Amino acid sequence: MALKNAKVPILGFAAYSGTGKTTLLEQLIPILKAQGLRIGLIKHSHHNFQIDQPGKDSFRLREAGASPVMLVSSHRRAIITEFQEVKVTNLDEELLVFNQAGLDLILVEGFKDTQFPKIELHRPSLNKPLLYPNDPSIIAVATDAPLVAPNKLIQLDLNQPELIANFIAQQFMGLT
Repeated sequence: MALKNAKVPILGFAAYSGTGKTTLLEQLIPILKAQGLRIGLIKHSHHNFQIDQPGKDSFRLREAGASPVMLVSSHRRAIITEFQEVKVTNLDEELLVFNQAGLDLILVEGFKDTQFPKIELHRPSLNKPLLYPNDPSIIAVATDAPLVAPNKLIQLDLNQPELIANFIAQQFMGLT
């Protein structure tokens, strides 16, 4: 399935919980920005998260039934939309409401079951199975130990974010 609502390249990071997706992204984003890329991010959560805090005006107004609720300051904007019913999230649908203007690349944490280009993060010490054998959209594996894998599958050192960023910029984005 292609992401028909993607207006810029989308690259995902797929792994089991505890592998270090957020930590790696935290390291990659400043490196990619220093290379001149404007980065957006979508993070999938399996939890019922709260972005605003109980007792705050925005929380109280959302709890009263307003949806969407937009919080705006001189520094940032957040839009909170309640779904009418609990639903399975769909990355392509979320891209419809994600402002892609001015971006060069959207990084996605999660949505590992959706077919779009992804880098798998794998730590053999966690004793979790590899995802790439069952996911043809995985374009590389970032690991902290060498893997026996097909030659066509690019292996990256999970502990070398600069090299992963160079792979993203050069191989995935085609920048020189």
